[in-house]
Amino acid sequence: MSKNPDTRRVLVGISGASGSLYGVRLLERLAEAGLETHAILSRAAETTLAHETDLTADDVRRRASVSHAPEDLAAAPSSGSFPVLGMIVAPCSVRSMAEIATGATTTLLTRAADVTLKERRPLVLMVRETPLHAGHLRTMLTLAEMGVTIAPPMPAFYGRPATIDALVDHSVGRVLDLFGLPAPGVQRWNGAEGDA
Repeated sequence: MSKNPDTRRVLVGISGASGSLYGVRLLERLAEAGLETHAILSRAAETTLAHETDLTADDVRRRASVSHAPEDLAAAPSSGSFPVLGMIVAPCSVRSMAEIATGATTTLLTRAADVTLKERRPLVLMVRETPLHAGHLRTMLTLAEMGVTIAPPMPAFYGRPATIDALVDHSVGRVLDLFGLPAPGVQRWNGAEGDA
């Protein structure tokens, strides 16, 4: 990872899919790791956040170093000349995923993801949808072929998580692993005990 402070930035998009806690926790963990974070919450994310948590959109924005309005297509993350380590969309709705796959972006969140792709920077989408139909799967394949990491939040139960926070921490930690960043809260698999 570069020591240039200008490139110790990560973009965090939070779309309207269920799972807003993933984006919140990512902002917290990235701040703990000493990175500058730029948050983009979609308007639908604000609604989902109100249903899923006791946090307001402003509470989440305050967890970021900088927050950008989703309709501000002139914001810094809309340009490839704005250096970042990469972008994580957590959670990522299938609508946002489809916009990113086609390049037909309508918000700063999807525009910033498109820019991340064109600049060959890491883009991770924590897609939150189930079940998936063939169109969703084709879109994921298209994105994977473009270099995007599709990382749906999948709970791991070998650590016997006792809380929702433990489940969130594990999925967020696995995404942080992709960037080589500290991932507190991840229970690591060490193999089956007693194997000979």
